[in-house]
Amino acid sequence: MSVETSWSLDAVQSLRSMAREGMPVAVISLRLKRPVDAVCAKLAELGITSKAEA
Repeated sequence: MSVETSWSLDAVQSLRSMAREGMPVAVISLRLKRPVDAVCAKLAELGITSKAEA
C-alpha cells in the first residue's frame, strides 16, 4: 500500500465541498495536489461517493 499522508481539516473540508459540487476526482486530485488514488481512498473513508469516479 502507498505511504499515507495525513489530511488536514482544511483539505478534508475542501474535498467534501468539491465532491458535493460533483467535481471529477481527477480535478479534485489536481487542486489538492494529491494522487487520484489518495483522493478516492479518502472519499471512501468518509463515505462520500463522487459523481465522477473516473
